[in-house]
Amino acid sequence: FASSKRFWAEVNNRYEEYGVDPRRPLVPPPRGFIAPEELYARLGAYCAIEFRDNTEASLHYQLGDYRPEPFSASENYRNVSGVGKLSVLLESHDSPVLLSVESAGRREIILESLSKEGLKPTAVSSWSEFNQSGTTFGITVTDITRELFTTPDGPALISEDQLFGQRVAQKRRRKREEETDTQVIIRDLTELRPGVPVVHLEHGVGRYTGLEMLTIDGHDAEFLLLEYANDDKLYVPVGSLHLISRYSGGDEDTAPLHRLGTEHWAKARKKASERASDVAAQLLEVYAKREARVGYAHELDNAAWEAFCTGFSFEETPDQAAAIESVKADMCAEKVMDRLVCGDVGFGKTEVAMRAAFIAAHNHKQVAVLVPTTLLAQQHFNNFNDRFAGWPITVEVVSRFKTAKDIRDVSRRLQAGEIDILVGTHKLLQTDFGFSDLGLLIIDEEHRFGVKQKEAIKALRAEVDILTMTATPIPRTLNMALGGLRDLSVIATPPAKRLSIKTFVREQNIGLVKEAILRETLRGGQVYYLHNEVKTIEETARKLRELVPDISFGVAHGQLREQELEKVMSDFYHQRHNVLVCSTIIETGIDVPNANTIIIDRADKFGLAQLHQLRGRVGRSHHQAYAYLLTPPRTGLSSDAEKRLEAIESAGALGAGFKLASHDLEIRGAGELLGDGQSGQIATVGYSLYMDMLDKAVKAIKNGKEPDFNIEVNDKTDIELRIPALLPDTYIGDVNLRLSIYKRLASCGDQHEIDELQVELIDRFGLLPEAAKHLFIVTQLKLLAQTIGIKKIEANAKGGLVEFYQDAN
Repeated sequence: FASSKRFWAEVNNRYEEYGVDPRRPLVPPPRGFIAPEELYARLGAYCAIEFRDNTEASLHYQLGDYRPEPFSASENYRNVSGVGKLSVLLESHDSPVLLSVESAGRREIILESLSKEGLKPTAVSSWSEFNQSGTTFGITVTDITRELFTTPDGPALISEDQLFGQRVAQKRRRKREEETDTQVIIRDLTELRPGVPVVHLEHGVGRYTGLEMLTIDGHDAEFLLLEYANDDKLYVPVGSLHLISRYSGGDEDTAPLHRLGTEHWAKARKKASERASDVAAQLLEVYAKREARVGYAHELDNAAWEAFCTGFSFEETPDQAAAIESVKADMCAEKVMDRLVCGDVGFGKTEVAMRAAFIAAHNHKQVAVLVPTTLLAQQHFNNFNDRFAGWPITVEVVSRFKTAKDIRDVSRRLQAGEIDILVGTHKLLQTDFGFSDLGLLIIDEEHRFGVKQKEAIKALRAEVDILTMTATPIPRTLNMALGGLRDLSVIATPPAKRLSIKTFVREQNIGLVKEAILRETLRGGQVYYLHNEVKTIEETARKLRELVPDISFGVAHGQLREQELEKVMSDFYHQRHNVLVCSTIIETGIDVPNANTIIIDRADKFGLAQLHQLRGRVGRSHHQAYAYLLTPPRTGLSSDAEKRLEAIESAGALGAGFKLASHDLEIRGAGELLGDGQSGQIATVGYSLYMDMLDKAVKAIKNGKEPDFNIEVNDKTDIELRIPALLPDTYIGDVNLRLSIYKRLASCGDQHEIDELQVELIDRFGLLPEAAKHLFIVTQLKLLAQTIGIKKIEANAKGGLVEFYQDAN
């Protein structure tokens, strides 16, 4: 009760401080909370159920009295095997049995499956309804528990997990989410909002204005409405969304709108295609040179490799495992590796680097780990030292924390071959450090290095394996990876129990700062307050101490002496400080799992990749983390700053780094692959279509053919059955989600993909309404008609099929 009173007092104090701001009015506490006295008065009307073991009180539920074997299911839930085991439970258990499932769609599928086996449960909506129904076997839509609750003489509750052993549908969805195909990420239509430019393969660049319902021949149909130059409008049937992609590669506001009914788009597309063919020829020359370079083929001792892998104390995520396999294959092949590993902070990129370092060191090759900051060098050194502690591999570090004498000694031992792995900042690239046999260069956050360092790195590319790690690749790096000049691995799967960081963009507000600090410190956590002006950072810390006087503050920035910086960071790590007022020196700094709130002052001054990297400093544990991006009044922000802040706020999901890199590519432009000649063509037709053209041109030249500049619009068979064929908004209310499902259905290439999508919709949203069933039927009919060359099928007013238009061939 005392803690409730303290919380109530704190809520009221915060409301009094800044709850009266007319620009952001807050709801008074009594409207949003129940006062402690009232809460306890209400709770007093109920008795408490206490869970005890079998030897104590009789009023209890026993957990695990009966745990049936997990049932198995087919991929689409339609054919349930092992239902006999459920029959055994029903026969042996005298009291009623209730099966809980997670969605209406799953309930309907399971009802159908069980009915075929002679089991006919009654569908109910709640536990109380089940108790009152008098039935002995029911099924309800709720994930009450994943355990079996039963009493010796009372009802049993079985969850869907127990019946099927695992969540088959979720596993299938997770598999699709793990497919990090770059084209899917770039083309994703789920973020469309009115006014955003899109590319129609046949008509060019227009602006999306929304989904519209039109009545044609007495039946409703849904269309994507695009607006072109001169206010021309184009209605695109949802069945033709495979022709639509997002326009990226330039500023949305200056995207070129084409005119309908003219040759302008065809000419622009042909010119871009010709330029793509020229770039493709240059790319193939680069490929040839790259493939001609003979690299060192590392040998792998499987027993040693397995022993090293088992030393990883976490479970590998699927993306992480795929990246490791790709790196291993690269290093064991007779070519020079140049791979970019893109993954959010804390997603396991360092372990990928350690596996690569192990392969090189095990083959008596030296490894250089290049990092942008002293703090990160020290952290990597500690991590590598711990990971290789049980192996005859020597790890060293060079940074400004080292004395000149120590650095000379490291240089001597390095040249003598006594050091296997050397971690350091740009000092590693200086001529003073001569590796005796460098085999692998690992670069963390390449975009943080200057021009001279990048030139030195470029000189090494032809000689040693290169592994680059980043959370958000800069547009040019991303462009090169997508263009095939660099191999790409994306780690988008978050570690287990990791929560996404809740991000808020707010105008500077003292009350908000105080609340954020108190909320985090009162729950035992720590806070980063990022102020990137060294001249005023001490003054900022002083004001914060006055604002929140009862907690400890530390100050860290790059102009502190080495020992001073090391001490303040160590104190913060060991929780001697509650708040660290700091500059961007913490951007790639040490991991502090207890720090779960970051406040970034003047967030509008930072780039998108930098904001994402800074946000990644928190949320490294299983606690909910918060990021507050403070700005001046929005009216004073530049257009690009607004876009960056919108992008970082909207991309709060785990694994958003690659998605943010795509946003950065759109905001800042695509950069250049081999020169600046093709950048204008990208702006004309959009990045996605240009990359398609480039890919086709590369394949044509590889096969000894001339690239086809007249790109064929591969529209599928047009079918008009005069029946409603759409996803009703009463079935899927979210417009963007509906749009993405239309796109996926229109892009299905075979019957299996259509079936998969249909089962997923039933799992997520329930049984298909008639109009949605018609939509799937039309899609299936299109695929069948396309195989025999039928281009169009029409129905008469009564619905009879009367006309078939077949391909002239």
